[in-house]
Amino acid sequence: MATLNLSSVLEHSARLTPERIAITFGAQQMTYAELNATATRLAAGLHATGIRAGDHVALSCPNVPFFPIAYFGILKAGAAVVPINVLLKPREIAYHLKDSDAKAILAFEGVPELPIGETCTAAAADAGDVRVILMPRDLPWLMRDDASFHPPRREPGDTAVILYTSGTTGHPKGAELTHANMVGNAITSHDMFLPAFDGEPGPHSTLITLPLFHSTAQTTQMNAGFYGGFRLVLYPRFDAAGVLDAFARERIGLWVAVPTMYWTLLQHAKASGKDLSADAASLKLCASGGAPMPLAVLREFERVFSVRILEGYGLSETAPVVAFNQLQRPTKPGTVGLPVFGVEVQCVDEHDCAVAAGERGEVVVRGPNVMKGYYNNPDATADAKRGGWFRTGDIGQVDEDGYLSIVDRKKDMILRGGFNVYPREIEEMLLTHPAVSLAAVVGVADERLGEEVKAFIVRKPGHGLDADELIAWARREMAGFKYPRHIEFRDALPMSATGKVLKRELR
Repeated sequence: MATLNLSSVLEHSARLTPERIAITFGAQQMTYAELNATATRLAAGLHATGIRAGDHVALSCPNVPFFPIAYFGILKAGAAVVPINVLLKPREIAYHLKDSDAKAILAFEGVPELPIGETCTAAAADAGDVRVILMPRDLPWLMRDDASFHPPRREPGDTAVILYTSGTTGHPKGAELTHANMVGNAITSHDMFLPAFDGEPGPHSTLITLPLFHSTAQTTQMNAGFYGGFRLVLYPRFDAAGVLDAFARERIGLWVAVPTMYWTLLQHAKASGKDLSADAASLKLCASGGAPMPLAVLREFERVFSVRILEGYGLSETAPVVAFNQLQRPTKPGTVGLPVFGVEVQCVDEHDCAVAAGERGEVVVRGPNVMKGYYNNPDATADAKRGGWFRTGDIGQVDEDGYLSIVDRKKDMILRGGFNVYPREIEEMLLTHPAVSLAAVVGVADERLGEEVKAFIVRKPGHGLDADELIAWARREMAGFKYPRHIEFRDALPMSATGKVLKRELR
């Protein structure tokens, strides 16, 4: 079997375009040659500390240049990367370190309001025999120029990255993704986005606002971007004004975000009272994933900023891209498009039998992007990969043209008096009310019906909508078993680091 290392996506462009800018971070820039050489020096240093092929090394770092340096340094050392959410607390990080059998953790030192280094040091002490390497403090002694060091051979089926699930159904599980999983999905992502540039010579620029510890930014922007020789503009903390400024200043061509980021930019544009489309004039394409995109947000963003948004679908366990609306075919708003190269998708019933086109069922996936399993969890792996298909836990439907729609998370579905209620459908309808800016729907316990529908609402500025008025409107617009009987108004909804609404906190 041929050798393959995920670090090849960086090495490829370092050979082809060594002097091209790979990373921009504020005023700081690194060429492909500089980035690749720095990662190799870090790999040699890790090897000197005892890290060997097949070991696991954790990484906790925001969107700064140390992330790709450490990420590819770990890979070049032959180890697997275990990305850690920078917002986790010591107890949570210690769980990840123990569960993944990490030998070391590379951690950005952080800032007073987010002391990542201190947090990871405390977590490592709790986890046991885990070495802490702080960036940049420890890099001078760690990095080394060693002509005798050569990255260890890795096979396509060896583990490259262990991505931890969000843990909404219990303890987080570590999805083991192979070099073949990750490289293949990165190349597929690059090939999907490249036609948007219509043959224009590179380098093309992509703005990374999603955290790099998350699978979407890792694969569709960092790994795909490095493979294609893109210039990656790193942005560590999302804010609407800063993003619009970066669009214009850096001449950004591609932006990948989650729906709440698009919604936030729209609110900023409306609040400004100005035409901000010129700021985004360089954009060739936007992509959305991580959560379903409300149709009202998609259409309004495309109108205001004059750019096409392609919505896609994926999971940590699938490296992550499963399906995407693609440039070569008409976009179907409300769908996540067609399966990507080599991937098969079905919707199945409770007996694991495929349902007919247009019928709802659990989305199952198979293809070269599917993880080899959950680390040290054979029971969960066997349950998730029954019959050779990965069970996503999402409810979806495939139309007659093969386009996939995600109706809702299986675990988010509300069972009200024997009827299945899908929160996303209710949220989409609530967002059509002229006073509703943002909506999240959950099920709450009900003695008579088992569950009742509750909506958390963020009102548009200047609107005095009350609960009774919204319930009455919803009753007119929705079936009797669907409309929310409980309304709670909020100034904001809780969000994860990746911009998803945290429904478990609302529950």
